[in-house]
Amino acid sequence: MQYCIEGKTKDFELIPEPCAIDMNPNATVLLPYVGRIVENAGEADIANVWAHQVADDIEAATGLRWDIAKGNRWQSFIALSIASDDALGQDEYRLTIAQNGIAVIGSDADGLRDGIQTLRQIIRQCAPALPELTIADKPAYQTRGYYLDATRGRVPTLDWLKRWADKLCLYKYNQLQLYVEHTFAFDNMSETWRGTSPLKPADIIAFDEYCAVRGIELVPSVSTFGHLYMALRTRELRYLGEFPEQADRPYSLIERMEHHTLNITEADAFALSCTLIDDYLQLFRSRKFNICGDETFDLGKGRSKPEADKRGVAAMYADYVSRLCEHLSEQGREPLFWGDIAIEMPEILQRLPKDVTLLNWLYEPDITDEKVRLVAQSGAVQYVCPAVWCWNALLPRLDWAWGNISRLTQYGQRYGAAGFLLTDWGDFGHINDPRIAIPGMMYGAQCAWDPQWAARVGDGAHAELDRRISMVEYGDSTGEFVAVLRDASHQVIFDWMNIVRYVELDAGDGSLNTDVRDSIRVNKDGGAQNHHYAGLIHASSTVSEARMNLLAWLKPDILRCAEANRALRADIAQLGAIAARLTTYDADTVRGSVLQPVLIAAEGQRLFNELGLRLALQEGVIAEAEATSDSMPLQVARGLEQWFETYAAVWRTVSAESELRRIADVVWYCADLLRE
Repeated sequence: MQYCIEGKTKDFELIPEPCAIDMNPNATVLLPYVGRIVENAGEADIANVWAHQVADDIEAATGLRWDIAKGNRWQSFIALSIASDDALGQDEYRLTIAQNGIAVIGSDADGLRDGIQTLRQIIRQCAPALPELTIADKPAYQTRGYYLDATRGRVPTLDWLKRWADKLCLYKYNQLQLYVEHTFAFDNMSETWRGTSPLKPADIIAFDEYCAVRGIELVPSVSTFGHLYMALRTRELRYLGEFPEQADRPYSLIERMEHHTLNITEADAFALSCTLIDDYLQLFRSRKFNICGDETFDLGKGRSKPEADKRGVAAMYADYVSRLCEHLSEQGREPLFWGDIAIEMPEILQRLPKDVTLLNWLYEPDITDEKVRLVAQSGAVQYVCPAVWCWNALLPRLDWAWGNISRLTQYGQRYGAAGFLLTDWGDFGHINDPRIAIPGMMYGAQCAWDPQWAARVGDGAHAELDRRISMVEYGDSTGEFVAVLRDASHQVIFDWMNIVRYVELDAGDGSLNTDVRDSIRVNKDGGAQNHHYAGLIHASSTVSEARMNLLAWLKPDILRCAEANRALRADIAQLGAIAARLTTYDADTVRGSVLQPVLIAAEGQRLFNELGLRLALQEGVIAEAEATSDSMPLQVARGLEQWFETYAAVWRTVSAESELRRIADVVWYCADLLRE
């Protein structure tokens, strides 16, 4: 969008793009040097947090602090209010920037909050000379949520969580869930959470309040059925697992994603699930509760097999989830659960309570509407849940995130989904810095607000949104920042997922870990789909054979090492040049903090690429004559160790210590291999 200031063109963008904008491109509205904001949001914002957000942005842009008032007796240049009539629809707002002042009117508290965020984006990019305009706007999805992994290795600090909530508010998200398995300090479960820097009740209470005053519903989410790997390894609780005899196996980043299911035929299993629910829900004002219930891979395979042989796994699953949902409903709560098992066994859909919301997570970049349609036809209420595609990686897979998010939001709208929940996972130790997910989060903000935006813009929609994100979030007037980050993500030839696979194929005693071997699935998500190496990997009988076949599968990519690393260096240089010209919109933000997580990710990926090449040479998968890099093993080993120390320091700026040591163990293991 463009308007003129004294004959010079000024560009700005809004994310999400409003439904209707009427702008006079040749007129500007100058903010007075002394001004007042009057907010009348009633009970929705007693502390006038939204007015303070606007005042903060004006101060960051101009250096001048505006006054804030409430009531109908105060003069103001900016008025923020809820409509006194029914002229606006649910969640709708009107924003007017005119010569005689600025007004944001919402149909309700949600509409007012969202309109204020639009005004804030304009102020951050344009103050003190704003465009003269009128905006009429409302979202397609009433619920626009974000799901943040806080359990698989990285526990965010409360300070960083608040910063993330601020960012979600700015881009009009109104729900947030933190994923918890073992990283909350439940009473009488210290053996489960020890050494993980767990969140505590006071953290949740404080964060719940912080989110609420920003129009974000913090919804509790705890694993109560599957994904209890750490709890089921403890001496106190292992008897509740399907395979308690395996509880003393060495810790594995991969096995923790595979084997973690309660034996629901054990009498104490339901008591544990209910304890997790009842203790946790008391800390939240939300009436919703996500019991998770996903990926119960071992159900009916271990101690509960006799019951499964009699009743069937689908019936066991449906009955247990129903019991948990009814336990919540009896307390006036609204249960949510992940829908993957129910969708794979559709008979479950007909057995579930009617008041449950199914979270339909579907992550394929080229996803079809089949499973969204299936749930809709069953009559179940659903949220569509795409992904930012950052897990198991230093750099975000922006192409896959865009394909997944832009498609799934359209399907959800088509089939009447009740909400949108964008997931941000941290598999295998959560190596991905949470700030790397910002572009994906903003893809979700745009697509959940207006699922048809991409179709209207056409083939260039992804590139266009990257340009807008570069401007709105990163302060890059060239609009190139995200495009360069996206190019960097194309230079990944040996990623964290395959590094962990390579390391953990060794069970720790030189023998082959067949669980890890078999986890290299034949699918699109990093698997050897339709490739003969899938069969070779799964048929491997020794560590050396499995590792060799894994690297042989990856060989075409690994041979690109020198080319990919040259491109990474060029991207790093270009990002640095762009960063030197960035405009920062928050008073406490410096340009270096924008660049920091990207630089550490790109440099780490460059070393990971070199590691893949060196390991392929050591395993004899690549001959010396084929090598495209002249780096020596010792150089790479030392580089990895030096990089990790910087990575760890950056980690600690946004996360507690948590399980950083898990990542250190893998990096140092690889460095030691290179010295052999």
